[in-house]
Amino acid sequence: MKKLVVLLFVTLVALSAFACTIVAVGKDAMEDGSTVITHNDDSTSADFRLWTIPAKDWEEGATRDIVIDSHNYNDFGNFPESIVYGKGTVMAQIPQVPHTYSYFHSRYSFMNEMGVAMGESTFSIDTSTEYGKKVNDVMVRNSWGIVDCWAAQDIALERATTAKEAVQIMGDLIEEYGWYGSGETINVCDGNEVWIVEFYGNDVWVAVKIPDDHFFVAANRARILDYDPDDTENYMASPNIISFAVDQGWYDPESGEPFEVAKIYAPNDNLYATRREWRAFDIVAPSLGLSPQALRFPLSVKPEQKLTVKDVWDIKADYYQGTDYDLTVGAAAGPWGDPLRYATWGNGTWERSINMHRTCYVHIANVKAWLPEGVKALSWFGYGAPDTSYIVPLWPIVNEDGQTIPDFYETGSRFEEFRTDSGWWVNTYVQQMTELRYAEAIENVRAFRDPKEEMLFTVTPLVQEEAAKIYETDPQAAINLINEYSYQNALAFHEEWIELGNWLLGNYAMGYRNFSTTPYPEWWNEVIDFGYPER
Repeated sequence: MKKLVVLLFVTLVALSAFACTIVAVGKDAMEDGSTVITHNDDSTSADFRLWTIPAKDWEEGATRDIVIDSHNYNDFGNFPESIVYGKGTVMAQIPQVPHTYSYFHSRYSFMNEMGVAMGESTFSIDTSTEYGKKVNDVMVRNSWGIVDCWAAQDIALERATTAKEAVQIMGDLIEEYGWYGSGETINVCDGNEVWIVEFYGNDVWVAVKIPDDHFFVAANRARILDYDPDDTENYMASPNIISFAVDQGWYDPESGEPFEVAKIYAPNDNLYATRREWRAFDIVAPSLGLSPQALRFPLSVKPEQKLTVKDVWDIKADYYQGTDYDLTVGAAAGPWGDPLRYATWGNGTWERSINMHRTCYVHIANVKAWLPEGVKALSWFGYGAPDTSYIVPLWPIVNEDGQTIPDFYETGSRFEEFRTDSGWWVNTYVQQMTELRYAEAIENVRAFRDPKEEMLFTVTPLVQEEAAKIYETDPQAAINLINEYSYQNALAFHEEWIELGNWLLGNYAMGYRNFSTTPYPEWWNEVIDFGYPER
């Protein structure tokens, strides 16, 4: 039942939101047997603070708010005991469940203690065609819904124990209350399965389970084409997934044409999206020979080798290195090979890579189904452009003393002053200092970071296994172990990152290398037409 019609359309779906790259990996495609989903949240304005929302038992009759724009610089430090929605607008209330799970809440909520994890990629509709304009008017501008992506993910993570259950919870919400804002592709995993769900507007949605040995990517355009209503093991959808398109005159069942969901509800073949899709697939399955000029790719592919967390991390940090589109090459990269770009809107001047300057955070969910609750739900989390950042293991659970994650995750704002007690600001500091002389400085960053990351990639699974053994007799002791491990490693990396930024500034300030003259390369002098001024 459609509870409420929203006549107001707010431009929270501005172009800066169309920015995120997500990937997903099935358990048989991962070397460690986990399922993986990721999210590079690439936003110009996002609130980067991270909180652990604690689990809670609720009294009979309790309700849960549906809020539009609830993640826009609101304070969730004591949620749900105290609720501060700030600029968010309460649209409705729904019955609360008896128990809600602990979960990570940031620009988007992304993992709960049960091992359900998700990311999102906002997709747009190509309105350069008359058909695209019509679809955009119906599915976005005039959508009657009140549930945005933030609310959908919050509610699902509070309640779901599996990926499929999370998809169904979000789908049920949308069918009753409708979708608000631009469409979204959401990747969901739980240690056993990986599901991809897309919400197009109004009450229309579809989801598909990717094969256990496959790899998926989405980059700001809808990806699901095929839908088989008879295969309920691998597909889910709103009851009107086909009939809505028929009613709008967008699909004729008698035409003999295939019903391709994304092409109907979110047509878009822009290079801004397609090149990133190609690059991710080409990294994991180069023998497929996919063309970087192609308009459509498979929904998922089988990697030629099983992947590690480090492999996934490298994909998240990719800027087309070694290809014809390498962003470290050419005049746009400056004299020092800087791949970061400050104006990559739509089909603009430069290539849009997976790694980019305005990344708010990156998270890689690494969920192992065979481990106990709490222990299995691991996120590798970091701030800023992945190539110049670090990631550390975090668990979305609170120990007996209320300890969760270091305070620097909850500190600061993009719209306030730089501060070294803020995780995002310190990563931004290192990112900016690396750009002073990128080609050399990035090697310094990697030499400093990579041995520490390798240690974490090696030791963390051992800590998890030990915590799993302890969990059998003392669950709280197991939780204390992983929390203390993640807390101390995150704190140490933060402090060392401040020192790295200071060293980079001291070494490369004013265009020098440790205050030794370092002239521009000859090719750059030619580009800028360097020469002595005429007398």
